[in-house]
Amino acid sequence: MSSPSKRREMDLMKLMMSDYKVEMMNDGMQEFYVHFHGPSDSPYHGGVWRIRVELPDSYPYKSPSIGFVNKIYHPNVDEMSGSVCLDVINQTWSPMFDLVNVFEVFLPQLLLYPNPSDPLNGEAAALMMRDRSAYEQRVKEYSEKYAKPEDIGAAPEEESSDEEVSEDEYESQDEEMAGQADP
Repeated sequence: MSSPSKRREMDLMKLMMSDYKVEMMNDGMQEFYVHFHGPSDSPYHGGVWRIRVELPDSYPYKSPSIGFVNKIYHPNVDEMSGSVCLDVINQTWSPMFDLVNVFEVFLPQLLLYPNPSDPLNGEAAALMMRDRSAYEQRVKEYSEKYAKPEDIGAAPEEESSDEEVSEDEYESQDEEMAGQADP
């Protein structure tokens, strides 16, 4: 086994043993999803995003490809594709970094300190520079609409009341049962 594939396996195992939920896309270890929670001191708090990670053959010498699957309102994330404009990942990647760094340092820093002067989402960048409180409100709206923990199968960070959970569970169970026919 070559060194890059050992490193890929080691980094992936380290990520899986951390607090992140990892879903493999296929039999290989090159493509997977990670559930990423918005940083607590940000308007993204409470949101959970499904991040698609693709490791190139030459990982860790070449950076992973990172993208948001569910929508996020951010100047440095393309709203349609979910591509991330993240300097460390795209240009200054080093083999010293690993996958846990991406989710514990790089992505939280991106969400906490957006760079409106290098936007992939021009509307978000303009709103952020023009009216910070309106920008933060839009971020929260997107988080509530597109980044609900239950929508991607992640456990919510804060417990909701039993009534809310049971109503949602009963509705989804009723829909599932109604859609199943006997052969």
